[in-house]
Amino acid sequence: MRTLHVPSAPAPMAVAEAAAAQQQIDEIEALSSIYGEDWCVVDEDEKIYCIKIGDCLDQPKWSLCLQVILPPGYPAAEPPIYQLNAPWLRGQDYVQLANSLEEIYLQNLGESILYLWVEKIREVLIEKAQSSGPEPDIKKTTEEADEDDGDDFLLEYQPIQEDPTQMLNCLAPESHEGDEELPPIHHGDPITDRRSTFQAHLAPVVTPRQVKRVLEKLYENKKIASATHNIYAYRIFCEDKQTFLQDCEDDGETAAGGRLLHLMQILNVHNVLVVVSRWYGGILLGPDRFKHINNCARNVLVEHSYVPPVEESSKQAGKNKKLRKDNKKKAEH
Repeated sequence: MRTLHVPSAPAPMAVAEAAAAQQQIDEIEALSSIYGEDWCVVDEDEKIYCIKIGDCLDQPKWSLCLQVILPPGYPAAEPPIYQLNAPWLRGQDYVQLANSLEEIYLQNLGESILYLWVEKIREVLIEKAQSSGPEPDIKKTTEEADEDDGDDFLLEYQPIQEDPTQMLNCLAPESHEGDEELPPIHHGDPITDRRSTFQAHLAPVVTPRQVKRVLEKLYENKKIASATHNIYAYRIFCEDKQTFLQDCEDDGETAAGGRLLHLMQILNVHNVLVVVSRWYGGILLGPDRFKHINNCARNVLVEHSYVPPVEESSKQAGKNKKLRKDNKKKAEH
């Protein structure tokens, strides 16, 4: 098991611990929504999770299992403890991949990073599959790989001092209210569970006024207006300030808007508004309601090409890698 060591810090306050715990819950729900059955809960009480990652879904040539333990201070003050399991992963291959994960952690101190780690590992596997290297030696054992892991590396952790209001410090272009064009609105397929129904709606937006117009248009629909909750979140990228204008609304479903926004952050989508309507059917769903909200949202984002499907992400990453190589060759000639 590989541990990222950081200097000891004062014991966090109870409020900070609660905030970290909620961030972990939100991240795990988002990852479960993104990766489905590939994401596995090993021990919920001990916060142990794993995911099997391959260079493709159909008969992967290269695959790897990432196991993580989330300490109480993650993500604000502690990094994840992780282990990489693959018969072929040993020696320099292990060191290079571990260094890549370390770099991602250092570049995103205090933020949720598991999604970035998974996709980085997938990128490495795709590169191996496309290279002319030999097939992985499946006769190697995990124990053999562990012998070559080397010493744990050190990370010097310093919390990010950032004013959260800066994330919203983005002014939309000046325009008159009536001049804002109503963007097209798309509706996702509904999900029904125990008589509760969830349905996502999506619209491309580039200004807060467009967000307002879309919401007003949706509420003109009597069915949507009568929903028990209309949870929404949006992210708008401001090129002039290189930052995001983002906000969310629970509409009575406590913490649902924040979880939806967190999913959109992990997926790195922008210039889009997602609204999830829930019609309550009289039976309490517990935490499943958040899973359905995230699944509805992700499905509509995939459907309208804001996010590639999981089964296509590896193919797209491979195409991007080949394109970069081709461009590099052209530049050399």
